[in-house]
Amino acid sequence: MDTPEADQAEQQDRADAAGTERLEKAVRAAETALIEFEIAVETFRVEVENFSRLHHQRLGPMYSRLDELDAQIAEAIAARTQDPEDVRRADEARAIVMPMPAVEELFHGWIDSDGLSPEAAAMLNEQPVQPPSRVRPGEEARRAYRELVRKVHPDLARDDAERERREAFMVRVNKAYTSGDTDALRQLAEEWAAGPVPAQPPPSRNEELYLRLEWLAQRKEMLAAAVEELEGSAIGAMLRMAPDDPDALLEEIAEQLLGQVSERESRLAELHASAAPAAPAAPATPAAEDAPESETPGAQ
Repeated sequence: MDTPEADQAEQQDRADAAGTERLEKAVRAAETALIEFEIAVETFRVEVENFSRLHHQRLGPMYSRLDELDAQIAEAIAARTQDPEDVRRADEARAIVMPMPAVEELFHGWIDSDGLSPEAAAMLNEQPVQPPSRVRPGEEARRAYRELVRKVHPDLARDDAERERREAFMVRVNKAYTSGDTDALRQLAEEWAAGPVPAQPPPSRNEELYLRLEWLAQRKEMLAAAVEELEGSAIGAMLRMAPDDPDALLEEIAEQLLGQVSERESRLAELHASAAPAAPAAPATPAAEDAPESETPGAQ
């Protein structure tokens, strides 16, 4: 015969099972919605990237031509007026079309035949750059390093798992020593002395589902931020102008640029024509009344 306690436990189990089922349905719905959102985001990202590439390939030469014509127009005006302000504008216009520096000039030693230096890689990954302050770390850092290595060296491991843990820890130790960071070495020593973090008991099914829902929500927020950044870019703004046919927008912009090039060329031609020296005047032909009278045969 079932006891009231047994009935109550059974009802609780059914309630827990129903709650877990609802969580599982919520997770599946969130996963499906996130997949569709990711598809939309990736589709838009590809369109932005392709539009940017085609914009550069097809229209880049036109923009370069416009910059060159603007520089030549400004230089022609400055040559004619000799006004310091016009000269300044001409210099600024010419600076826009100056040749790009070489890659090694841009990176100033950050890149070599082996690729990016650690400092450059850190900069690109938005990590703090901490170049070493001196060739040889200080005596305190050296002493802390030697003491720590004697304790954590991988050769002291008793099994493969322990060796793997020690090798990963040694990477951090070597990095701190390379930077001469005594504080970091001290913290690593304290961490090693405390021992490995004890394994946590596995979460329950409901805890797993809640964690999954939390991750899905964070992922959606990250994708929404990426979409906002794409839409806020210059290319994204241009794509919003022609969501149905972005290729036609490229053609329209190309036509507009061609018209601007034609206008600049006409303006430059006018400036050159007005600056050309005037042709010397032809010598005047003597008037008939000023010509000396010639004797006509038979005249009296």
